Amino acid sequence: MWQSSPPGSIYDYIKVASFSIGPDGLIEQWSRRAAGLFGVAAHEAVGKDPVEAFIPDELRQDGRRRIGEVLDGKEWTGLVPFRMPGEDGVHGLAEIYVMPSETASGERAAVCIVVDVRALRLIETDLAASQAIFGQSPFGFVLFGIDLAVVRANQRFATVFGGRAEDHRGRTVDDYLTGVEADRLTATLEHVLATGDSVTDLQLVGTLPGDTVRRHWSMNLYRVHSGSGRPVGIAGLATDVTRRHIAAREAASARRNLALLNEASARIGNSLDLETTARELLDVAVPGFCDLASVDLYQALLTGEETPPGTGGSLRREAVGGSAELRRVAFASAVSDVLPDTETDTGTGTDAGLDNVLDDGPGPGPAEPRTARAPALGAVHHYSFGSPCAIALRTGHVEDVPGDDRGFVQSTLAVPLVAHDTVVGLVQFSRTKGSEPFGERDRSLASELAARAAVCIDNARLYRREHERALILQRSLLPPGDPEAAGLDIACRYLPGNTATEVGGDWFDVIELPGHRTALVVGDVMGRGLRAAVAMGELRTAVRTLALLDLEPAEVLSALDEVARGLGTPGAGTSSDAGGGAQWPSRAAHKSREADLSEVYLATCVYVVYDPVTRRCTFANAGHLPPVVVEPGEAALLLDVPPGMPLGVGGEPFEEVEVELKEGALLALYTDGLVESRDHPLDEGLEALRGALVEPARPLEDVCDHVLSSLDTRHGEDDIALLMARIQGLPADAVGDWRLPREPRSVGRARELARSRLIAWDLDDLVDTTELLVSELVTNALRYGEGEIRLRLLRDRTLVCEVWDAGLVQPRRRRARDTDEGGRGLQLVGLLSAAWGSRRTPRGKTVWFELPLPDGRPAAERTVEELLSMF
Repeated sequence: MWQSSPPGSIYDYIKVASFSIGPDGLIEQWSRRAAGLFGVAAHEAVGKDPVEAFIPDELRQDGRRRIGEVLDGKEWTGLVPFRMPGEDGVHGLAEIYVMPSETASGERAAVCIVVDVRALRLIETDLAASQAIFGQSPFGFVLFGIDLAVVRANQRFATVFGGRAEDHRGRTVDDYLTGVEADRLTATLEHVLATGDSVTDLQLVGTLPGDTVRRHWSMNLYRVHSGSGRPVGIAGLATDVTRRHIAAREAASARRNLALLNEASARIGNSLDLETTARELLDVAVPGFCDLASVDLYQALLTGEETPPGTGGSLRREAVGGSAELRRVAFASAVSDVLPDTETDTGTGTDAGLDNVLDDGPGPGPAEPRTARAPALGAVHHYSFGSPCAIALRTGHVEDVPGDDRGFVQSTLAVPLVAHDTVVGLVQFSRTKGSEPFGERDRSLASELAARAAVCIDNARLYRREHERALILQRSLLPPGDPEAAGLDIACRYLPGNTATEVGGDWFDVIELPGHRTALVVGDVMGRGLRAAVAMGELRTAVRTLALLDLEPAEVLSALDEVARGLGTPGAGTSSDAGGGAQWPSRAAHKSREADLSEVYLATCVYVVYDPVTRRCTFANAGHLPPVVVEPGEAALLLDVPPGMPLGVGGEPFEEVEVELKEGALLALYTDGLVESRDHPLDEGLEALRGALVEPARPLEDVCDHVLSSLDTRHGEDDIALLMARIQGLPADAVGDWRLPREPRSVGRARELARSRLIAWDLDDLVDTTELLVSELVTNALRYGEGEIRLRLLRDRTLVCEVWDAGLVQPRRRRARDTDEGGRGLQLVGLLSAAWGSRRTPRGKTVWFELPLPDGRPAAERTVEELLSMF
């Protein structure tokens, strides 16, 4: 079949030419390829001697001899140098095949075939290099034709996919890849063939013949052209990057795990609440690490017992029947829309795939795995002895839990929560079908997440225990029930900080004093926690002790300051708010969680003594916020009581301010949690408090509620104590007050006055006892006292009798000897009265006794032993 040679054929590369020599030894015919090779046109070459035209001078003699031999009928092949066309002085080297021929007339001639040796050597070198690269390459090399079938493949490619290199000719992409990957490679080959754009690092995934392991390849594709530029196929270089892919995946997994741990460090443990900490763990783990997760904590830990069941360095064996009781405190799912049936508790669902081995067996021994509903959120449960979860709790090691029977969960890790060699609970991480199963690296990450969460949970446990103890201590030191006082209507509120904040040292107290007087106390220990609560208890006890000594308010605070300084080392000084009027110390610097020992024993306190007879209040302040007074028809007023220094600082005396309050006036004492927070300064809080006390005539309980609901207290940030009292002085007809001269007949006069007043009060049952005791006290005042004598009777919830004189010597009860004729008066007073005592006054002293009002029942008679005890 005749066909024309297309451009770019092999002849174009090897530069083959021909010409003929006539019988006369001259060039007779000259081909076009010869013209191209030698650079001489046909009209210039025909008729010339080839030796003269193309052979160098030094070789011409040998050349004429060779031409003669050829014309004599001898074939000749050899290398002949020639001058390169257009290149002066440069010689080429041609391989010439000279074959004798005959003309039509029978004369001898010759046909010459010329090949450029230099071009031929270049082709040979290129072919050898191409063969070396193609055959010896460590990478899979494949050449696709324009029909996308394999034209050629090297041995490396054949080694990977099996068989010999020749066996792959004619195969297509579908013989190596399947599904989406085959379609993707075919589309890429078509694109490269159509556009000529090369493709680098095309990622392909497949499996080798007879293997199920997924392999990853990186493939570079480019279009191959002929010498004339015609596309003849696509060359592909494939590299197995499975190891690199695995390394990259592991590196990405390591980075993801590190990021997860960093996130865990930032998000877990921000709260000192057990349940919140458990939820924070699951917020980090789902869905970043797993699809489902749950946290179970020991019930004993949640109920506040000292030691959870899995404790001690031993991580000891659980109960014989299985694990101890646990409570499910947290659950999270990233696939809640496809969860199987779950048990619910108040609308909260949990995944049944998390717990497929629950305990209902009678005793020890491996339990048969079965599918069971997971415990509801908040439910108390336990695991059977042989279950992976129970084993994890006993050993403190991570255990694998089999997937559920319904095929929803394919991989679960049961990870014990271990803190300080104490197992506090269990966390389960689960992955559903379609997710990658847990590997060894995942086990390590799960252990690390659980360990971090366990430490935070244990800290929350310890904090909760301390918080509850401090709260119990704090509440036990507050006045029980609704305090009562003569001439006062009292209402109080105490709001401790929430569980997210530590217990503070706020306290208030209502103390009954002799003479139906009342001491109102509000204080605040600087600092938080159990230490602050203990310090508060010590100071409150000291206040009560000092109050019963009936000291003046300033003296009480001075003595209390000495007590506080004895409890701890004073801290640094305090700051104060600038502004007109009194300077009130700022509390912000002292309400720090990191309160040190010196701050714990610094405290502020306001101490008020109210006399219902005169309606006078005597105030003394140790660095506390000012009392608020609201008189009928008037706006609320901050009393200008000199604040003094906080208790524990020392060095400065305390001042007293005496204020007479109107009937129906309202007095409010409070701690800074009511008026100060991070969001607004103290001045705004005090102004808001004044604005909330606009209806003082309302019931006092309603006034307290209105204040708490009106003020932006940010409750939970700090404790709040509020003590309110409405002034209700004793009626004039409930007071008997007389002055007696210093003479013997005043004893009889005192008895007469007491008798007549008791009869007027319908207290006839108390006449005899009162006359006897008044006679004893007035007699003692005449015998041992000085100056004028004053007798006062007060009737309220009890009857109080006071005898005043100017003497400074306090009466002292003593036991009289059998031979003594006196010395038994105070013993008699103590025996017949409910209480008695004495106190100093600005001008002497007061001796008093108290009798309960009759309740209709006969008075208890004194026994002989009680009467004889005076002798």
